Amino acid sequence: MSLSEKRHVSSETCETDLDGVSELMDLLRMDLDPDGEQRKAEGGDAPCSSKNVLRKQRHWERQLAAKKSKRKEEKQRRRLNRAQESGGDMDAAQFSKRVMKAITKERLAEARSTGRKLCVDLSMTDCMSDKEISRLAGQLRRLYGSNKKATRPFHLFLTDLREDSRLYRECVRMNDGFLGYAMEITEESCLDLFPSETVVYLTPDAQEALQTVDVDTVYVLGGLVDESIQKKLSLSRAAELSVRTARLPVDEYMVKKNNAKNFHSKILAVNQVFDILLMFSETGSWTQALQTWFPAGKGYVISPENSARFPVEEQ
Repeated sequence: MSLSEKRHVSSETCETDLDGVSELMDLLRMDLDPDGEQRKAEGGDAPCSSKNVLRKQRHWERQLAAKKSKRKEEKQRRRLNRAQESGGDMDAAQFSKRVMKAITKERLAEARSTGRKLCVDLSMTDCMSDKEISRLAGQLRRLYGSNKKATRPFHLFLTDLREDSRLYRECVRMNDGFLGYAMEITEESCLDLFPSETVVYLTPDAQEALQTVDVDTVYVLGGLVDESIQKKLSLSRAAELSVRTARLPVDEYMVKKNNAKNFHSKILAVNQVFDILLMFSETGSWTQALQTWFPAGKGYVISPENSARFPVEEQ
């Protein structure tokens, strides 16, 4: 490439991105080095000098491309935030995976200091079979996945989880990246972390229905699966901790539906309870949250009076 051609390429590059002016000037000064030109004329180490110039030019071009990509991602992130703040529905597919990952990481980090708090109490897993332990590990993965997708995620804690326990080993085995989850994994109990007066233990056997979800309360879910449910086990655990209890307002918003097996159950998986809490936190509507996430196979539907306020879709 002639000297005039190099100047032409350098000029076009400068117009493309002003951030690279200083690097480009360094490159041009190297290319116009009088001693280098003299060495070329004398047949000295001109090939070596030319390779160094090309290597530095490629390095500069890679830096320039990286800066452009970073600015583009930052622009997309700001655009998505503006759309969400204004209530717009922005199609996430138009944003790169790297941008979405950065946004998710930012939200989870913010939840650590300002978000609502939820603990999964894993102190009762000794009474569970290996199959039930595997199911619980899967439920924890789905719970974390839901939280990652949330606009306003919870700050999550897995409490009473020992590193030498079956559940810990199963979570590491089944759930890719488990040890890198943006949540607190601790052998301590919820009362080791928070004052008892701020804790509400969610159990289907509680008398009081949960009314709202706020940032000043720590919500606790019992880490159990359906097969291992013993009568009022989570309620007994809450009594042991001497903390308040509450249940999802199923009776207040839902009624039993006639079905051939006459089966009705309010026992939900850990991730299902969390999905209901998450949607209520974002919408303020128990009707919408229960209709969306309460499994139809449990034999309950939204009551007619609540359906009038939030139309029920055909199953």
